[in-house]
Amino acid sequence: MEIEKVAKLIIKNFPRDHKEKDPFKVLITTVLSQRSKDENTEIAAENLFNKYKTPFELSKAKEKDIYELIKPAGLYRQKAKRIIEISKIIVEKYSGIVPDSLEELLKLPGVGRKTANIVLYVSFSKPALAVDTHVHRISNRLGWVNTKTPEETEFKLMEILPKNLWGPINGSMVEFGKKVCKPVSPNCKICPISKYCKWEGKR
Repeated sequence: MEIEKVAKLIIKNFPRDHKEKDPFKVLITTVLSQRSKDENTEIAAENLFNKYKTPFELSKAKEKDIYELIKPAGLYRQKAKRIIEISKIIVEKYSGIVPDSLEELLKLPGVGRKTANIVLYVSFSKPALAVDTHVHRISNRLGWVNTKTPEETEFKLMEILPKNLWGPINGSMVEFGKKVCKPVSPNCKICPISKYCKWEGKR
């Protein structure tokens, strides 16, 4: 199947190593990453976890205590509120252990399908397909799907990609989307999958 072949090429050419596997740190880092560049997210996460290492510690923090720590990630007031709310719920409802099901993760404030699926794959090694703007854009450009929203794209990709590719395709498409298949002026000349691309704007 051509789509599976192309997906494997993207994963091979644009690997993404997830060094951090701790479910709580992955969850909070993904919340911090919303509308933030990777490098800024990394700074904010490092600042935060240097001071607060567990949900128990973070649940006792006040929002203003973490403003400066997470400021590099942007929207720091909103994110501080969510992070502390999430920490309190994990401590009070789940005894300090991040849940490992999509249904339970989606009950946490500020956690959508993308964030939940990243946690499920990275921390729990479950087949989960996280769809962000890169995955949504590239999947439509390649002609794999014809969808309007990331959620639609997620369900369509789950139908056409084997489960073992669901997890790794997200990180690899993010790297591919940042380096080659950019939103504006994609670098089609150096694209390793150009011959498989159905996009009408292909250069």
